[in-house]
Amino acid sequence: MDGVHEFPIRLPRHAFTPRQVARPAEVWRAFQEAAVLASTECGWPPERYLAEQVAFVVTSMTAIHEREVRYGEELLLRTWLRDFRRDILTKREVRLVGPDGLVAATTQQWAHVGNVDGRMAPTRATPALMDAFTRRDDLGPVIGLPKIDEPVDGAEHTFTFSAWNTWMDPLGHANHPSYLDWCDEALARMAAAQGLDPQTVVPVAERIHWKAGVTAGDIVEVTSQVVGSIDGAWVLRHRMRGADGALYARATTVRRLDGLRP
Repeated sequence: MDGVHEFPIRLPRHAFTPRQVARPAEVWRAFQEAAVLASTECGWPPERYLAEQVAFVVTSMTAIHEREVRYGEELLLRTWLRDFRRDILTKREVRLVGPDGLVAATTQQWAHVGNVDGRMAPTRATPALMDAFTRRDDLGPVIGLPKIDEPVDGAEHTFTFSAWNTWMDPLGHANHPSYLDWCDEALARMAAAQGLDPQTVVPVAERIHWKAGVTAGDIVEVTSQVVGSIDGAWVLRHRMRGADGALYARATTVRRLDGLRP
């Protein structure tokens, strides 16, 4: 199908929890791999972006999980670009499909950036890059979060950490799936504090909006709060800030966990 790229995949062993299911952020890493592989098929491998001093950075991402991934499953990544606005912003759709149908899906918003006075900033993509990618807006809806059934006002939970040097990606900041790991760690700590097993968490959906990137040595404060429920699953809102209070990202995660109360 024109503009659609497909890649078989098996998630690696380190992607799995003690329950033998993949962590949500590992599904996000598979989504990212689909974007890189599709770009490479279009003539834009990572090396070309580096040579031309341009890149795509994710600014927001919404995902849903129809079910968890089991170890050893043979899956298929399917991806395409939906649009390209002002030659800067583009939505990429990725679907993770198993033998029984859809496993997980995401809509990613990416921004094209280039070297402007020694720093990476939003810039218009070149005609060569624009011409390389086919856009398809006729292959299904944009992925969105379900609506909250019952709002609640849970207590805030905060934990703080220092970003490791060894976490940095090729652009020199924490890769975007790491932020989802931090959100899920927040819920795991909240569950453990109530005497519940953090390994019983089941992903339903999530969304993250980024304002800035975490770099090596940054002190990151993650503040999380239960704000409602959706069909028996808990909705949590998260803020990730620096030591100076500057916002790195805002997130919403929807998770099932038996026995958790706000």
